[in-house]
Amino acid sequence: MGITQFYTATSIDGFIADEANSLEWLFQVPAGDDEVGHEARFAAFFERVGAMVMGSTTYEWVLANERLLEHPEKWSAYYGETPCWVFTTRELPAIDGADLRFVQGDVAPIHAEMVEAAGGDNVWIVGGGDLAGKFADAGLLDEIRLSVAPVTLGGGAPLLPRRLLASDLTLVDLERQGQFVAVTYRVARAPNRK
Repeated sequence: MGITQFYTATSIDGFIADEANSLEWLFQVPAGDDEVGHEARFAAFFERVGAMVMGSTTYEWVLANERLLEHPEKWSAYYGETPCWVFTTRELPAIDGADLRFVQGDVAPIHAEMVEAAGGDNVWIVGGGDLAGKFADAGLLDEIRLSVAPVTLGGGAPLLPRRLLASDLTLVDLERQGQFVAVTYRVARAPNRK
């Protein structure tokens, strides 16, 4: 049985994007000798992903920064045929050839669809933080995996705008990865979150 994971990069002060929804700060962190290791770790992570979900801001960022409407082949190069749900309240352009499902509303019934589509593999919550928070609120978030960058932003899109206490989180892994610190927490499914 797979798990539902929020896996993202964050600044030290807990933001996943700056106030202009940019990730330039993240790409300015030198990978150094760890670039090959990062790619291998991501490939190992993604090998276990059977379905993924993102919010509209994340989707629009990926579209613009990877120019996916002009180069739709990049999507399949990155994510293969993995189905992706996009939570949005507005109409967004689809990427040719990508298995995209535009949805809105309660995350619980959509999560059930994703789990079924994942076929025993994991569900990856790509971003943003509020969407991951909705999965946590519903008791559907099993794990938080963070790559903490040596950057402070002072504002922007918060990592997870929810109150999760120490009793909700158990540290299961901690590793230095070049200039980053990789941290993994298991999330308790508290009674108030189902």
